[in-house]
Amino acid sequence: MEIRKAEISDLDNVMKIISLCTAHMISNKIFQWNDSYPSRQAFEEDINKNDLLVLLLKGKVIGCVCVSNIMDDFYKKIKWKTKSNNSLYVHRLAINPSFQGKGYAKFIMNYIEDLGKKISANSVRLDTFSLNEKNNSLYTNLGYTKLGQIYFRDQSDMPFNCYEKLLK
Repeated sequence: MEIRKAEISDLDNVMKIISLCTAHMISNKIFQWNDSYPSRQAFEEDINKNDLLVLLLKGKVIGCVCVSNIMDDFYKKIKWKTKSNNSLYVHRLAINPSFQGKGYAKFIMNYIEDLGKKISANSVRLDTFSLNEKNNSLYTNLGYTKLGQIYFRDQSDMPFNCYEKLLK
């Protein structure tokens, strides 16, 4: 297993995983992603900013995640545990459904936390759809604390839970 920075040549594989994940979630009545989010353009921007990581198994891309140190405006209404100028933000974590349930998301999150510690980040922050029980359990089990909710009306009328884990 290997995690590396994504390259433009990974984009088609990433979008295939996103399509499979979106269909898998919708089939399980989890309306977290749809045809417009996440977009190919978002992943292109992630790659251009060096924020997209890919997870490889035997050389094949099976997952991806965006890790940024920039807080998006929609997070400003959350009362975070730490100051907002030194945290990592996790977006668009996806594991090909054929490989889900095998600990790969946990592996990626542990990698991100280790990365955060290496750069002396205060915390790791993220959001996940409130009705996605698997994700909410994953983050809780990894020691993340739910601090509030935000809404993305283009995706769902239901809220997204915001989580933070202190690294220090």
